[in-house]
Amino acid sequence: MKKIFKSVVTMVAALTMVSCGGNATNGSREAQELSGAGATFPLPFYNVVFEKFAEVNGDVVAYGGIGSGGGVRNLRDKIVDFAGSDAFLSDKEMAEMAPVVHIPTCMGAVVLAYNLDGVKELKLSGEIIADIFAGNIKMWNDERLAALNPDVKLPNESIIPVFRSDGSGTTFVFTDYLTKVSPMWKEKFGAGKSVNFPSGQAAKGNPGVAGVIKQTKNSIGYVGSEYAFAQKIPYAKIKNQRGEIVEPNAASISAAASGVIPTDTRCSITNADAKGAYPISTFTWMIIYKEQNYSDRSKEQALATLDLLKYILSDEAQNITSEVHYAPLPAKAKELSMTNLKTVTYDGVAILQ
Repeated sequence: MKKIFKSVVTMVAALTMVSCGGNATNGSREAQELSGAGATFPLPFYNVVFEKFAEVNGDVVAYGGIGSGGGVRNLRDKIVDFAGSDAFLSDKEMAEMAPVVHIPTCMGAVVLAYNLDGVKELKLSGEIIADIFAGNIKMWNDERLAALNPDVKLPNESIIPVFRSDGSGTTFVFTDYLTKVSPMWKEKFGAGKSVNFPSGQAAKGNPGVAGVIKQTKNSIGYVGSEYAFAQKIPYAKIKNQRGEIVEPNAASISAAASGVIPTDTRCSITNADAKGAYPISTFTWMIIYKEQNYSDRSKEQALATLDLLKYILSDEAQNITSEVHYAPLPAKAKELSMTNLKTVTYDGVAILQ
């Protein structure tokens, strides 16, 4: 199964491999090779965390950034140890597969990155964003954009929206937000990992969208904040539910998660009604099967999988988040996640005692 997964990842996505420096983690079990696939949104964070985990634990993690939809499909097909997803599974999706556990790994922001000559700062509202991606606002000097940006000289040029071509948790987060701020968007397009955008240019993965924006004048697209930062592409400040114009950063992302988190951690924090909250904030999750004995996986693989998740929830790993333009999990999310990990079994017996 592992060989099949790795060959698929090689064909369709970049494979992140980290080498380890030992044969065993702590003398209690042999070091393992783990495989995962899914969201590109948290990939910069995962690259660092998997390398640190290898140094600490000796286990090797291979991760294919193929989009949240692809990661969930690979988990459903039972060819990976975990799926990465920015969209929690719906009740319908969960009913179609064996029981799973969602473990949030960090928080991040979906930003509206843009390429406009001479425009260093841009302000947007949810309604305006929805109308841009619905094709109702077609020009950069549209009067509604101009009213929100009175001190900015916006060009008399057509807007080129850029969106994801693959099944994407980032798309889900973005469209989930739009359904909350625009009745028009909710009625015509809705929220999902894949949405029929009426116009613009499609690209694969967050890296693909960021690359298209950087190379295309007068474009605007939604990407994880780290990708806009890495490509040195400016991104907009956005009006939140309280009318504040907010820049995405660790503080404003964390503010979005100040509400109640359900026991299974499946929740949306877009358009949060909280002071200083950036409105397109999200958790991102690793999803694993509650019963870990599948596809000839050994108990040591199951132990290594839980060791990985425990490490990601640790202070050491969470302190890395802000270094790569994400935000750490709130204490409640970590507490719930550790409780949920204790329900994970191998042959029906709880792995963590």
